[in-house]
Amino acid sequence: MRDDLQGLEIGQYELQNLTNLPVNEQLLIITNPLKKLAKIYIQKIKSSEGATVIFIGFATFVFAYLIFDIFIKIFVAWITIPPGILLIILGIWVSGLTQAILYLIWKSRSKIVKHSMTNSLQILLTEVERYNTVIRAIDINDQIEEAGNPEVLIKERESVIEALKLTKSDLVRALKTEKILRENKSFILSNTELFVNNLATLTAMQVNEQATEHGRLLNEALQIALDVQHEMKRLQTQH
Repeated sequence: MRDDLQGLEIGQYELQNLTNLPVNEQLLIITNPLKKLAKIYIQKIKSSEGATVIFIGFATFVFAYLIFDIFIKIFVAWITIPPGILLIILGIWVSGLTQAILYLIWKSRSKIVKHSMTNSLQILLTEVERYNTVIRAIDINDQIEEAGNPEVLIKERESVIEALKLTKSDLVRALKTEKILRENKSFILSNTELFVNNLATLTAMQVNEQATEHGRLLNEALQIALDVQHEMKRLQTQH
């Protein structure tokens, strides 16, 4: 990725910090890291360091097996299952237990997101995904250009990058605003009069900037405030 694109993408860690929620979290499958390690190991074997890598890998396996065998003979000598088979069974059991724990953690965090999700947050998350898609598309286009295809050069690149920076700034602001309103909703509902002036200010900003891209994203923050005000009115009519 070129230097001017570095830091523009809103990654999962940053997004979770901005929303204070474990959004977009994927279930970790323990076989995936093992596959990556195996792939790296195979690549190392094919390189000039192949013999050394094989020796280290074999030595590590033998050492681990001997330690396990000694442990079995000292502490659980009553077990008649051969150490090799027992090691395989234990590995499968530990892997299954670990995967089950990871699933329960992921499920619990997913429920937190589902419970806390608002319409405004869902809209903003969709906008973040669209924004990140543009970043990735530009990166792929750059790679195609560097492969010897100058005809795909992005014209006025500096203007595009500047627009992306403004877009990210507005998305970050909107996400922060949504988080503040969501986490303080009960207080806002009980102190409606304190936020009337702020809402009027946001509305004025929206009118002044409605024709710009900057204003379009600002409208997301305004919509959040309007959603809260609508909820206030709805609750007031119920009492």
